[in-house]
Amino acid sequence: MSRPTAVLICPGRGTYNKGELGTLARTHGANPLITAWDGMRVQVGQDSLTDLDGADRFSAARHTTGDNASALIFACSYLDSQAAYETHDVLAVTGNSLGWYIALAAGGGATAQDGMKIVNTMGTLMHQHAQGGQVLYPFVDENWQAINGEDARLMDLILQINAQSEHTLALSIHLGGMLVVAGNDAGLGAFEKAVSGDETRKSLRLPNHAAFHTPMMEEVARMGRNTLPQELFQNPQTALIDGRGAVWRRHSTDQRALRKYTLGHQITQTYDFTASVQSAARNFAPERFVITGPGTTLGGAVAQALIGIKWQGIDSKEAFIARQATDPLVVSMGREDQRGLVV
Repeated sequence: MSRPTAVLICPGRGTYNKGELGTLARTHGANPLITAWDGMRVQVGQDSLTDLDGADRFSAARHTTGDNASALIFACSYLDSQAAYETHDVLAVTGNSLGWYIALAAGGGATAQDGMKIVNTMGTLMHQHAQGGQVLYPFVDENWQAINGEDARLMDLILQINAQSEHTLALSIHLGGMLVVAGNDAGLGAFEKAVSGDETRKSLRLPNHAAFHTPMMEEVARMGRNTLPQELFQNPQTALIDGRGAVWRRHSTDQRALRKYTLGHQITQTYDFTASVQSAARNFAPERFVITGPGTTLGGAVAQALIGIKWQGIDSKEAFIARQATDPLVVSMGREDQRGLVV
């Protein structure tokens, strides 16, 4: 019996929260990689993943900081990806923001240990040196259809605010039917005020997030390049789709270019997750888009990206829900009712 084809999608920051406490032990507790990753972190004076995941209670101050959250999410997501390989014909791997580092390892562009070193180093640098913050705001209606001209209006608003004295604002992530906007406090405050008049949509300030994927991360990117050598990167064994929608293939990847993108453009320029999902659909046409854990927040963004190109005739939230009920196209391993479709 043939296995279903899939593109794996790895999540970003903000996906390991109170409800996810204990996920690593519950889903992958016996995996020897956890012991190896624990040793890596303890050696540099950090809490082990076992201690973080096994805490008596969730603490936002402890579990959502870059140095801890990034490693926890990497571990859960990477091990989920390996489980998905056992049941699916994986055609490509992609991810959102932090998820690019996870996809890099899940697709073989780095080993499991080197992938953790990359994500742990960058998460720690972000925690120690990153500036600014992020705000999430939708440009689609309740049926996940684009509001005519709204995306362009919001982009113009970002440019106008950024042009003001002492205001810094840029598009951080194109996330399905949402924009993640990043900048300094003045820029973010001006954006939140400008969109506050719409009672049908609300902006959301993301806690413990910096101005990721903007020029405000230039110094962090430089530190990452100075710390993480070329030897950590290798030819992927599965196609990778980056935050521009570009495909890195098994037999034609320039490893130096892969490192340059990962520790350069990917950190300081807009991450277009929408383009990565749409590229996955158009280039690989999988039977399923499998979102690895932890968390369940990325499914809507994946669906909205597919609605944006009317993939397989799905042009609205209503149409997507109908499809999911009969033949799930998007499967989230963080959802108990869908995890069984993968493992």
